[in-house]
Amino acid sequence: MISAGAAGLLLLLTGCHGGAAAKAPDPSNQKDLLVTTPAPTTNLDKIVWNNNFGEPPSIDPIKSADYPASGVVSNLCESLFQIQPDFSIKPNLAKSVKNIDNTTYVYQLQEGVTFWDGQPMTADDVVFSLKRHLDPNEISYWASDVTANIAAVEKTGPNEVTVKLKSPDATFDNQLATPVGAVVEQAQREKAGADYGNPGAGVMCTGPYSVGEWKQGVSITLDRYDGYWNTAKKAKTKQVEIQFITDPSSIANALATGAIDGSYDVPLSAINQLSSSTNGQLYYGKSLQNMAIISTGTGTLGDPAVRKALTLATDREAIAKTVFEGTSTAAQSLVPNGGWNYGAQIFADARKDLPPTTPNIDEAKKVLKEAKVDLNKPIKIVYPIDRTFYADIISEFANAGAKLGLKIEPSGVPGAQFGAFFSDPKARAGADAFVTTNYMNVADPLIHLGAIAGPKGMQNYSGFSDPQITELLAKAKATSDDDARAKLTAQVEALVMDKEPWLPVVDSSTRLFMSKRVTGVPASFVYLYYPWAADLGGTGK
Repeated sequence: MISAGAAGLLLLLTGCHGGAAAKAPDPSNQKDLLVTTPAPTTNLDKIVWNNNFGEPPSIDPIKSADYPASGVVSNLCESLFQIQPDFSIKPNLAKSVKNIDNTTYVYQLQEGVTFWDGQPMTADDVVFSLKRHLDPNEISYWASDVTANIAAVEKTGPNEVTVKLKSPDATFDNQLATPVGAVVEQAQREKAGADYGNPGAGVMCTGPYSVGEWKQGVSITLDRYDGYWNTAKKAKTKQVEIQFITDPSSIANALATGAIDGSYDVPLSAINQLSSSTNGQLYYGKSLQNMAIISTGTGTLGDPAVRKALTLATDREAIAKTVFEGTSTAAQSLVPNGGWNYGAQIFADARKDLPPTTPNIDEAKKVLKEAKVDLNKPIKIVYPIDRTFYADIISEFANAGAKLGLKIEPSGVPGAQFGAFFSDPKARAGADAFVTTNYMNVADPLIHLGAIAGPKGMQNYSGFSDPQITELLAKAKATSDDDARAKLTAQVEALVMDKEPWLPVVDSSTRLFMSKRVTGVPASFVYLYYPWAADLGGTGK
């Protein structure tokens, strides 16, 4: 996967769709990355897209917690709030919200919203949908400390729902822009039973597209819902077929030849080919994604001094330039750079106090002296063997570890088995760490840090716990003023980066390719929870 000439691949394509490339951007400069792509000039009958991570195991929104499902479900099932291409959060199915106090939220619902079967969305449907996360029989992937903090959900008017929290959480509305706030039709959910979200029963939602034909293992077709309530956002394309090609070479060839009109998450191995394609254009967008190595909390890497030393010694800038073809930057934090929609100056200033990303072997050796574990035991890092670029990344960490007297052992497992590392502690047994291509659900550092370092965080895979961090997280959640909350969150960030429950590697830009006949989707990383396909239309070419 490592190739030469990475700097030459840093082409930011702007201006008219299909036009000439602009100057090569500085990938560390957020201003150089795109938010949107040129607006379409025509509507289209059909577009073929690709979901590079494969087929969704389910399209039930509460089972949508990763790339394969979320990139499809985002066009089908809507939430009470919605993330926008610029990372701001706006009311959606909830027309407005009023805070009675710091634990009581009263939501006024949009009127005239219908499900695809024509039935109106009611307050009862909203109550039912929110309570699904509290029902252990539903097995919501979004059940976490956030939903556990819900004390009550009640219909308090014809178009009004009131949520009562157990303790203050100023991030709660932002959370409702994810599937935590997704609304489904109660009657259809109950009728579908165990088949819900599968090709047989599907789902019943309010989004701009409904579920058309689902060819298992091949593709799923989205049909425009002409009764969509938000007429300003009516889909511009009648039908979008989303294929499930995962082989990087096949993806690259299909995009280059026009067999597929577009795709997010363009494979790194395809960057060279697609950057010079005459059939379309490669875009780099603002992102909330990063790549990291997650400690299991056991073994040699279970010691924070070892984690910190290994990070200090590793040339992550080289990883960004070579493995990621210059489309990423070395990560200074577990919060991707620019991953905030409030307190921008506060978070930007806070990064100045974090350790630099340039490798420092001498400092790493000093830090390693604080370790309290046996440094002779090898460090086993697990990765999905079908994603070969991870082996290149671990190799760079192994080179750095060798300079410190540490032995790194890469351990590849089949991709089908790797997913268990995120859900089953037994799968993680015997491993020091495993890799992740990860992302912030919304641009709120407090939510992301809480998920990683909070004692009951959704992504706390190691049982990480620090009393000072836990106290600051609670204090920040109880703070309604944005700047004050940002200052507290910046303190959390500094403490988390001192312990490094995850080892930061790179912050990744969004990689998007579209053929010259289509345009309009966001270039930024919002496609997991924003109905990107509704913006997709034609260029007239």
